[in-house]
Amino acid sequence: MAEYEPLVRLGLFIGVLLAMMGWELAAPRRRPQCPRRRRWPHNLALVALNTLLVRLWFPLAAVGAALVAAERGWGLLNQLSLPGWFGLLLSLLALDFIIYLQHRLFHAVPLLWRLHRLHHADLEFDVTTGLRFHPLEILLSMLIKLLAVVLLGTPALAVLIFEVLLNISSMFNHGNVRLPARLDRRLRLLVVTPDMHRVHHSILRRETDSNFGFNLPWWDRLFGTYRAQPAAGHAGMIIGLEEFRDPGELRLDRMLLQPFRRPPRPSGGREIPK
Repeated sequence: MAEYEPLVRLGLFIGVLLAMMGWELAAPRRRPQCPRRRRWPHNLALVALNTLLVRLWFPLAAVGAALVAAERGWGLLNQLSLPGWFGLLLSLLALDFIIYLQHRLFHAVPLLWRLHRLHHADLEFDVTTGLRFHPLEILLSMLIKLLAVVLLGTPALAVLIFEVLLNISSMFNHGNVRLPARLDRRLRLLVVTPDMHRVHHSILRRETDSNFGFNLPWWDRLFGTYRAQPAAGHAGMIIGLEEFRDPGELRLDRMLLQPFRRPPRPSGGREIPK
C-alpha cells in the first residue's frame, strides 16, 4: 500500500486542483481583487517545496508509520479486537478531531501562530490558499500526525483515506466557488463548505478564531467555535491579516521568511510579543 500512496495522492491532487480552478473560473463566489498571476505561481511553488521536504524528511510518511505500528502491535487500536469497519471509522473520526485541536493550538500559541499566519496572510481566498502553508508548519504537522498514528494504532488504510480526504477537503473548502444557499446549509451539516470556512479567513480576529474544522463541521459546533456567516457578508468581508496587506508579501521568498520577521504594521492584537 505504501508504495502506491504517492501516486494515488498525486493523481487525486492534480484532478481536484484542476476541477476547483475550473469551478472558480465558471462560478466565483467573490470577484478577485488581486490577480491570480501574482498569487498562484508563488502559492503553487510553495506546494512543490513542501511536497519535496515531506518526502525527503518522511519518506514513509504516515501510511508507512501505520504499517510499522501494526507490525509491532503499537497503539491503542492494535491492542483491541474491533471489527475492521469500526476501527476504520473510529480512526477517521479521531484523526479529524486531532487536526481540529491542532488547528486551534496553532492559533492560540504565539510561536505556532507565527508559522500558521502565512496561511491566513493570503489576500484572496481560493483553492491555492488551501495549499499555502509554511514548510515548518508542514513538517511539524507531519510529526504530530505520525505520533497520533502510532499512539492510536491507526490502520494504514484509514491513514491513506484520511490524508486523501484532508487534501481534497482543504482544496474544496478554500474554493472561491458559489453554492446555492440551501445546498450550503445542508452540506455544512456533514462537511465544511467554502462559505463556512471563508469566515475563518476574515481579517476580524473574532471570525479568524472560528470554524477551525477542515473535514467535519461537528467539532466547531460541539466546542462553540462555529460561526455561521461573516459580519460583513461574503461579498463585503476582507480576507487576510491586517499586518500583511502589501502585495509584495505574496512572493515566495517573503512567505518563507515571514515567521522570522515582525509584522510590518500593527497587527490589531495578533502581533507576537518580543
